[in-house]
Amino acid sequence: MQTFPGLVHQQKLIMNRTNIDKKRPSPVKVLSGQLRTAENRGAADSGDGCVIKLGKGRSLPVSLVWMQGTVLEVQLDRNTVLLMDETGTFAVQGVNNIPRGKPCLCQGKYVMVMGVILAASPEPVIRAVKMADLSELAALHRRMWKLEVQELQQLMV
Repeated sequence: MQTFPGLVHQQKLIMNRTNIDKKRPSPVKVLSGQLRTAENRGAADSGDGCVIKLGKGRSLPVSLVWMQGTVLEVQLDRNTVLLMDETGTFAVQGVNNIPRGKPCLCQGKYVMVMGVILAASPEPVIRAVKMADLSELAALHRRMWKLEVQELQQLMV
C-alpha cells in the first residue's frame, strides 16, 4: 500500500485540531446579574471562570461567555467599553484588538460579545474575543435574550 506523506501530515493536523476543539469550552450565554453572584473557580484574572447558580441546587461552571447588551460608555484609551443588559452593567476589555469590532463601539448600539471572564464581582469584567453589532434587530434581540439564556442553561445542566 502506498502512503502519501502530505496526506498523513494533513490527517494528523486535523486530528490535533479536533482534540484541541474538544478541550475548548463552548461559550455559555449569561446575564451580568448571574456573574455578579457567581463563585470564582480560581484566582482573579486567571481565566478559570466561575460557577453560576441556577437555582434548585443546580450550578454551571463557565469561563467563556456570550453576553449581549447596550453600549453605555466607550473608553478607547483604556481599551474598554461598558455595557448594560437587563440585569445590570458589565465591562468588556480588549475591544481595540477585536477584528471588525470598531463598528460596535458606539454609545447606544446593541451588541453581542464573546469573551473570557476576568472578574465576576462586584462588576463583571470579560476580555473580548469577538463582538458583533446586533443593533439592526435590537428590539427582537433584547426580547429574546433572557429566554435564550434560560433555554441554553437548562440544556447544559
